[in-house]
Amino acid sequence: MQGVLFDLDGVITDTAKFHFKAWSRLAKEKLNVTLPASFESDLKGISRLDSMNRILKFAKLENKYSADEIDAMAQYKNKLYLNEISKLTQKDILPGIENLLDELAVNKIKLSVASASKNAPFILEKLGLKDQFDAIADPAKVAHGKPAPDIFIEAANKIHVDPGQCVGIEDAKAGVEAIKAAGAIAVGVGSSTDLSEADTVVANTGELTYSVLEQAFRK
Repeated sequence: MQGVLFDLDGVITDTAKFHFKAWSRLAKEKLNVTLPASFESDLKGISRLDSMNRILKFAKLENKYSADEIDAMAQYKNKLYLNEISKLTQKDILPGIENLLDELAVNKIKLSVASASKNAPFILEKLGLKDQFDAIADPAKVAHGKPAPDIFIEAANKIHVDPGQCVGIEDAKAGVEAIKAAGAIAVGVGSSTDLSEADTVVANTGELTYSVLEQAFRK
């Protein structure tokens, strides 16, 4: 194991609630549609544009708006979201993550962020973790979002490590599929039923350690 590729939402911090709050407000204000709470899982781990398209499909409005109009709505959602995440602090880092990052640094493992979020640098800055990562993959530079492997391949390339020498950490099914498609070892955080394609699954981030990742890699 030479590199670890981290998803952001649900692995380093939990911003899913902020995302859904912003999407729900956008849907209500711009589309006059109320998103059910269960719809939050449909938007997990995918890009802003893919989320926008899923909402339009849910609202049966997929052919009503031009690409420019859809992009403008997505930008508005991002403005709402940025307002929410500007309140993030170190207290919002998920349990066990700071210890894990320290352990990986001691063992000279390269660390890269593979998030669908264009706001990853801003979020890591707010959490006080930006300097602990060697690289942050830019989702704007990859052709396809998760479950395609592009973002994880880019994250590995940015630390100059072959994906096959990396472990990826994800909390979403689409993310686990992306890690496997990239040729890396997948460690899932959450339900072993939902994340059955992962090589190893832990119930929560507090169970993530260097030893767990190393054992998953050696399986």
